[in-house]
Amino acid sequence: MNQRPIFAADDAVVVGASTGGVAALQTFVAGLPPNFPAAVLIVMHVGNHDSILPSLLARSARLPIRHARDGDVLEPGRILVAPPDFHLVVTRDRDNGRTGHVLLSRGARENHARPAIDPLFRSAAAAYGPRAIGVILTGMLDDGTAGLQAIKACGGKAIVQVPEEAQAPDMPESAIRNVAVDRVLPVADIGAALERMLDENLAAARGQPREVPEWVNLENRLMTETADVETLSQIGAPSTFTCPECHGTLWEIRGTTPTRFRCHTGHAFTERHLCAEQGEAVEASLWSAVRALSEKEKLLRQMADSAISAGYAETAGDYLAQAAAVQRDGEVLRRLLVSTEATEQPA
Repeated sequence: MNQRPIFAADDAVVVGASTGGVAALQTFVAGLPPNFPAAVLIVMHVGNHDSILPSLLARSARLPIRHARDGDVLEPGRILVAPPDFHLVVTRDRDNGRTGHVLLSRGARENHARPAIDPLFRSAAAAYGPRAIGVILTGMLDDGTAGLQAIKACGGKAIVQVPEEAQAPDMPESAIRNVAVDRVLPVADIGAALERMLDENLAAARGQPREVPEWVNLENRLMTETADVETLSQIGAPSTFTCPECHGTLWEIRGTTPTRFRCHTGHAFTERHLCAEQGEAVEASLWSAVRALSEKEKLLRQMADSAISAGYAETAGDYLAQAAAVQRDGEVLRRLLVSTEATEQPA
């Protein structure tokens, strides 16, 4: 049986989504026509859990769609989705740079996510330059902003979902605030806009050299290689913060908005993600303290029982008094944690 011929895409559309992303992506893929001329790559924050995202999107899409596999050729009119627990990045290093290929990486998490949006966007920026278009949809915090900046720095275009329409407007708002985006649109209108922009890209990019800023190349390298101090020093300076993932020193990346950090292991965070991670670490520590206090109380009461059995009533009284004090401390800490969680719930 003859294999279907493979044609490499000259253009790449990369899409990032997080909270509320399934519904937004279903609307997005439904708006892409059957003869769509670019390769489409999608990252949604799914972590390392099993994902049926391609089958969910296939119900709405008129284009073939599946999880990406390492080595896949980027073809026009085909949608590839980042598989769970792998960064999806692209390269055009083979065939003299004419053909785009998928590279799946178990590299360090970025913004506590793998797959993350920024690695895909940065790699597409370097590989496709002015023939890359980045699309940011609904999501919390600001993953994707730095990747969209890379696409713009390499001559590509940027589209962002209207924040008011997004279930979680943080990611679109961050992109609009920090990137010179080309379109801010309802998701249902993005497909038609992409077709027009691809035609514009073809004319604008004809004969245009692809210049990739050094910071984009360096950050792409950090996805597949262990960073050393010399590499990090080219793009940042040591900060006073430690990585919440590996506890190494974080380096603050120079000249970035929003502020971003990297460690030598490769973990990367915006300042908002770093703050969220530190908050989770504090909460985890406090709940551990609640557990430890509860166990200490039980142990003291057990020691009091043993003292009573041995005829040491005064010693038992001391143990019970200590147990009561520990119980009060634990209740105060628990109430503080519960009240804090309640105030942080979204309206």
